[in-house]
Amino acid sequence: MSNSAIISVVDDDEFILVALDSLLRSHGYTVHTYSDAFAFLDSCGPEQSDFLISDIQMPGMCGVTMYEALAAMNIHIPTVFITGMPGPPPQFSAKVKKPEGYFAKPFNTIALLTCIEKSLKFRL
Repeated sequence: MSNSAIISVVDDDEFILVALDSLLRSHGYTVHTYSDAFAFLDSCGPEQSDFLISDIQMPGMCGVTMYEALAAMNIHIPTVFITGMPGPPPQFSAKVKKPEGYFAKPFNTIALLTCIEKSLKFRL
């Protein structure tokens, strides 16, 4: 399967980065991985990404703060949050577009892929 979409994955867990990189590449996506929010924000990732998968709890800057920083820069990337912390999804201000999804680790990869494909169908 060939797909032109670029998906960025931001997570401080190397295992998650490798697993998602492998999963997404096997479905034809181009994948860029980042070990923290600062690495993503300091790269070309925000401008190049068609979709973003981000952990919520990360050292330095959490995924929610990164997402809100992107919105403040007028960068709106469809985003899915993943988390190892149980509980309700994070709350966002009314100024920030609601994320595409929220998945607790371990998550259902088919549900994640469906969410990505549904979102990209309307974006690309």
